Parts: sequence; structure tokens; C-alpha cells
Amino acid sequence: MTALAYRSYNFLTKRQSGLLVVIGLLVLLFLFGAFISDRFSSASNLLNVFEQSTGLALVSLGQTMTVLTAGIDLSVGSMISLLSVLLSGTIDGEASRVLPVCLGILVLGAAIGSLNGLTVIWLKVHPLIVTLGMGALLQGVTLLYTLGPAGSVPFEFDFVAYGRVAGLPVGAVFTIVLFILVALFLRYVPFGRFIYAVGDDETGARLMGLPRRRVLVFVYAFSGFCCALTAIYLVGRFGVGNVYTGQNYTLASITPVVVGGTLLTGGRGGVIGTLFGVYLISLLNNLLNFMDISTHYQLIIQGLIIILAVSVYVEKKRAV
Repeated sequence: MTALAYRSYNFLTKRQSGLLVVIGLLVLLFLFGAFISDRFSSASNLLNVFEQSTGLALVSLGQTMTVLTAGIDLSVGSMISLLSVLLSGTIDGEASRVLPVCLGILVLGAAIGSLNGLTVIWLKVHPLIVTLGMGALLQGVTLLYTLGPAGSVPFEFDFVAYGRVAGLPVGAVFTIVLFILVALFLRYVPFGRFIYAVGDDETGARLMGLPRRRVLVFVYAFSGFCCALTAIYLVGRFGVGNVYTGQNYTLASITPVVVGGTLLTGGRGGVIGTLFGVYLISLLNNLLNFMDISTHYQLIIQGLIIILAVSVYVEKKRAV
């Protein structure tokens, strides 16, 4: 093995080990599921898994960006709920309103996320506290707006959730492309590398003159933008916005991030690991449904996965 090949192998195993572990687990899970049931490994079932994982993938993408800066966004669930009811409530069945309202929702999501980032900077309080409070505030605003499903969307709007491109779910294709673009941004654009620097050593980044404040505002704005994308997808999927649509996404969005190898202490990981983490969790839930295991046990299993993943990656960081 040449010196260059050895260095490349060493880089891959050290920096991408989390991703390799998730891919390995994904393969094992698929083989086990195929052994349990032939229908599990069918193309139609796998396409359904890709389709149903879109919402979780989109919100987890934004969550990954905040975690890379050693932060977290606990307002995502409430934000999705608010944006979804505002979306369907404002469109109210009018096809001519779809495009401008969707664009407005994307801007609003980014604006709320920016407010999270600015509040973290101004108050100098941990993002966990800020976003937890923002989540409660947004849920209250949602309930003031409506106590149940609001408005409606045209029948054609379900294309964002159930449409097909070359036989593939349009939502899944869009999500994969978005993840790849963000991964390239983090890898090759200087501002993307600043995100890692701020998460790895905030004090050092500040002393080096890196734009820490702009980085924080950007990642939380992007998280809000991803919440808006998730809200649009979920309204397309269910046909209407609901006050509790995003309730389960707050903690669920953290699971793929951790499983995918992004450290909660920041500075390590990446969005591709999160994407495979989403597929791992989605495929696991699908397999548990095939095995007729109660959703209560599914939550227990997911909790154990989070604890195991955190313990493994924390030990790995200590070793480094």
C-alpha cells in the first residue's frame, strides 16, 4: 500500500467511521428484514420507506447544521405545526395562492430560525433553553390561530408528497439532492467550514476572527427553512395543516443526527451520515411494523439506539 493510499484509508476510517457504521447497520437490517418477509425487500415497500422518511429527513437536515455548531433546535416541532396550519389556512383551497404562500412560508420559517440564532447571540444563553422557549411560544401562537385542522389545499398539492419522477418519489429525490448540495457546501465552501470551526472550538473561532455570529444566525435560519419544507411536505401528505403535525419531530429529528455520527458537542459529523441515519430509523420502524411490534416498543428501541449511539461516539471522541 502506497503512502498516499494509506493516508487516504486512514482519513476515511477516522473521519468517516460513523457513516460506515450506519451503512453497515443499514445493510444488516435490510438482510434481516428480507429474511423475515419477502414483502419487506420488495421495491414497492422500499419506495414507501423513502417516501415516508422525507419529512424526518428534511427537519433532521436543519437539525444537523445546528448540532454541528454545538447547538440544538428544540423549536422545530412547534414551528412545523405553526407553518403547516398557516400554509393550509392561507391557501384555503385556492390554487392561485399555492406558489406565493409556499414562498412566504419558506421565508417565514427562515425568519423564525434567524430569530432563534439572534436570541442565542443577544442573551448568550445555551440554544437548548432559547429554542425550548421558542417552541412553547410558537405552539401557543398555533393554538391561538386554530384549535384544529385549518383551511385546505387543492387536490393537486399532494404531488409534493405522492408524486413520482421516473418512478421515484419526488419528495425523496428532492431530499437526496438537497442533502448532497449541503454536503458539498460544508465541504468546499469556506463559510461551510466555518460551521465546523465554530462547533469545534467557539473561543478559538472568535479569536481567529471567524464570523461566529453570522454562522449561528445562518444555521438556525436554515433549520427554520427546513421546517418550512417539512411543513409543505406534510400538508401535501395529509391534505391539511394540523396544530400537532410537528409534535413528534422535535426529538425524532435528533435521533438520525446522533445515529449518523454528528457529535452533540459540535464540530464533528455531517449531513450524509444524518441521511443514512434517517433511512436506518425509517427502515427499522418499517421492519418493526412488519413484525407487528407495538409503537410503544418502537419508541423504547429508538431511545436505546440514541443512548447507545451517544455513548459510542462520546467514547470515540475521548479516544481521539
